[in-house]
Amino acid sequence: MGNKEFIEAFKEYKSERMISHSELLDILQEVLESTMRKKLGLIRKKGEEEQPEDNFDVIVNPDTGDIEIWVYLEVVPDGEEYDPNRQIPLSEARQIEPDAEVGEEISKEIKITDLGRRNIMRIKQLFDAKLSEYENKQVYDFFKDRVGELYTADVNHVRRNAVYLIDDEGHELIMPKEEQIPQDNFRKDDTVKGVIKSVDIVNNKPLVILSRTDNRFLEKLFEQEIPEIADSLITINRIARIPGVKAKVAVSTYDDRIDPVGACVGIKGSRIHGIVRELRNENIDVINYTDNTELFIQRALAPAKVVKIYLFETEEEDKEGNIVKKKEADVYVKPDDISKAIGKNGVNVNLASMLTGWDINIKRFEENAEEDIELSEFEDEIDPYIIEAFQKIGLDYAKSVLEHDVDYLVKKTGLERKTIEEVMDILRKEFY
Repeated sequence: MGNKEFIEAFKEYKSERMISHSELLDILQEVLESTMRKKLGLIRKKGEEEQPEDNFDVIVNPDTGDIEIWVYLEVVPDGEEYDPNRQIPLSEARQIEPDAEVGEEISKEIKITDLGRRNIMRIKQLFDAKLSEYENKQVYDFFKDRVGELYTADVNHVRRNAVYLIDDEGHELIMPKEEQIPQDNFRKDDTVKGVIKSVDIVNNKPLVILSRTDNRFLEKLFEQEIPEIADSLITINRIARIPGVKAKVAVSTYDDRIDPVGACVGIKGSRIHGIVRELRNENIDVINYTDNTELFIQRALAPAKVVKIYLFETEEEDKEGNIVKKKEADVYVKPDDISKAIGKNGVNVNLASMLTGWDINIKRFEENAEEDIELSEFEDEIDPYIIEAFQKIGLDYAKSVLEHDVDYLVKKTGLERKTIEEVMDILRKEFY
C-alpha cells in the first residue's frame, strides 16, 4: 500500500463520521507521529527524566493528500555498532546521498509499506480511538454551553429506567425516569421537549441529560410562550414545582403599565394553556412577587385567606452536629380555609414553603377567641431575659407560647423545663 492509497483508505471516515477534511488529516498526522515515536523507540522509558527528542517529520499535504515521512540519521563509520533508529552506516547513507560523510545528518524517507502490517493495523486502531475521542469532545463542547436551554429530540428507544433520544444531528441524549413527568408515556419516534440539565463525560463518552422536571424547563416554556418574559419586561423571580401535579411561579415587572400575572395567564388562560398541556395538565399558579415576606407568604398560600402570620427562626443540629438555622412561619387561617391552605396531600403548603423559603405551619384561627397579649405585657411577672428567649424564636404573644408543648419550648429556647412551666402557668391564668 503506497502513501496515496493509504490516505484514500481513510477518506470513508469523512463521509461516515461527518468530519471535515482538515480535521481528518490533523488526526491522521497525530496518529502517524505517535506510531513513528513507538517504532523509533522515542517513548520515554521508566527511569528516564525527559522524553527523547524526535528525529523525524510527518508531513501531510492538505491539498493533495500526500504523506511524507522523513527520518534524520547521523552517518557513522561502517563496521561500528550503531543505533538504527538514530544512526546509519556510511555505505548505506551514500546510497541515499552519494556525497554523505561521517558525522553528517541525512534525511531518509519512510514509506507507509516500510512500517509493516502490524504498525498499519495499530495506526487504524489508534485512528479510530482518536476519532471517537475527537467526536466525543465535539459533542461535549456542543452541549456544555446549552445547559439550561430548551431542546427537542426524538425518541430512539424506551427503557424501564430511561428514554434514549436522538436529535437532528444524530447526538444521543438520555432522559432518566426521575427527569420525566409522572404522566409522560413516550413511544419510539415521539418528539420530546425538555431542558438540557447536565453534560458530563462518563467512560470517555459524553452523557447529555434531558429533563422535563427541572424548574428551568418551566421557566423556558414561559419564555417561549410569553413575549414579555422573552423581552425581559417581566421577570420570573422564583419557581416551586411538584412535576405533573402543581407549580407556583412568582413574577414581577419594573413597568407599572404591565400586569405581570395577567400577561402570563393571558385572556381566559390562553397563554398558559399551552404550557399546562406540555406539562401533562400540571396546574400552575402565577403570583406577584414581593420582597415583603409576610405578603409573599400570604400570596403563595392562595386561594386560602391568611388572618395573621408570625415569623421566627429556629436552630437545630444536623447529622454532622452542625447548627442549622431554619426560617419558620406560623400562619393562621380561618377553619374554612385550612383545607385550601394545606391543599390535597399538602401540595399547596409545601409549594408555598418551597417558593418563599420559609417552613410554613398552618394554624387554626378562631374568630371568637379572646384577644391575644404581647409577652412584653408580662414583664412584672416574667424576667426580661426569659421573654427575650421566646421572642428570639418568633413567639411574641402569650397564645403563641401556649400553643407549643414544653419539650418543644425547652429545645428551642434553651431555658430550663421548670422555667418554661412557670411561664406557661402565668400565661394560662390570663385566659383560663
